[in-house]
Amino acid sequence: MSEDKLVIDQKKYNTNSSVVTVRMPSQMLETVDEISKKTNHTRNDIILKCLDFSLEKVEIR
Repeated sequence: MSEDKLVIDQKKYNTNSSVVTVRMPSQMLETVDEISKKTNHTRNDIILKCLDFSLEKVEIR
């Protein structure tokens, strides 16, 4: 099985946005914050990139 990586590029969406509240485990948020610090991207950018990556990989059965 090939190993997929999340590559952080330019912003993909430049449209209006909506506010959404999400609950997540504290450890997950810590990981997001670590990535945010290492990449100089906002927490929001990282979460959106992870969501976008996941949505492109979803397979509905």
